[in-house]
Amino acid sequence: MTDVLALAEHRRGSLRDVSFEMISAGRELADAQGGDLHLAVIGGDVDSFADDLNREGVDAIHTVAEGEEFNHDVYVQAIEQLYAEVAPTALLIPNSVNGLDYAPAVAERLDVPLVTDAVGLDRNGALEVTREMYGSKVATTVEVDADEVVVTVRPAEWPQAEGEGSAEIQSFDADIDESQVRSTVTGFEEVGGGDVDISDADVLVSVGRGIEEEENIELVEALADALGATLSSSRPIVDSGWLPKNRQVGQSGKVVTPKVYIAVGISGAVQHVAGMKGSETIVAINTDPNAPIMDIADYAIVDDLFDVVPELIEEFGGEAP
Repeated sequence: MTDVLALAEHRRGSLRDVSFEMISAGRELADAQGGDLHLAVIGGDVDSFADDLNREGVDAIHTVAEGEEFNHDVYVQAIEQLYAEVAPTALLIPNSVNGLDYAPAVAERLDVPLVTDAVGLDRNGALEVTREMYGSKVATTVEVDADEVVVTVRPAEWPQAEGEGSAEIQSFDADIDESQVRSTVTGFEEVGGGDVDISDADVLVSVGRGIEEEENIELVEALADALGATLSSSRPIVDSGWLPKNRQVGQSGKVVTPKVYIAVGISGAVQHVAGMKGSETIVAINTDPNAPIMDIADYAIVDDLFDVVPELIEEFGGEAP
């Protein structure tokens, strides 16, 4: 029994990026322990999802046609039954809002340990799970003293699987006890409102506490406009009510992986870094050369943002307010 079972995730009819990252993480662990990678998708247009998920590295895809959107009670029952069918050594679940909702319940029902927020997986006799502690300042390895385990996998830590696969697609009929389904999804509302999804942006200009005053947000917004970028922020800006929640990057906001991330006046608190360190290129503008954001920046401008940003706006053909 060395197989791995990983869960895909979808929302409002579309697979989330973490689904394809789960393939990479699951394949890595399956290779380390000499097993197959099974992938499961529950609810929604499972047949279409299965086609999209059929990428290189997946041995089998299990579709569970139960409902359209995430439902805790349905997921817990379906996963428990599929787990018994597949009999894996490890069950991998996205460390997302939904994943953290059902992972503890699944682990409890299966009576196996749960390790959350994995950023690395290896098999060296026992399963070794790498986690970050003290706000991502320290990496630690947890050795799992059990034959089976449930692990939640942090988004944006593994690359998205690519390449056409040849997985066997199987429909799994879960026997859902409707009397145990005590919650119903009646609608979907984006937190903070608005139609901007910063997780889809190729270029993000993100503003932090260094902007000092709400009226100064306009300056950074002008830079974003000049670059054709999307405006995002760190948590203090949202907490102050200067930008809506859907613009927040970080552990309590959204995980982003743009091609370019420009951090303006952001010190780089660990909670923020956890949400953007997967960016391809990071540019930091900050007066403090010792700010934590400098440790991960590819390019750093150590200067006053109120001097730098207007010059950048002009350089890219915009007009500073």
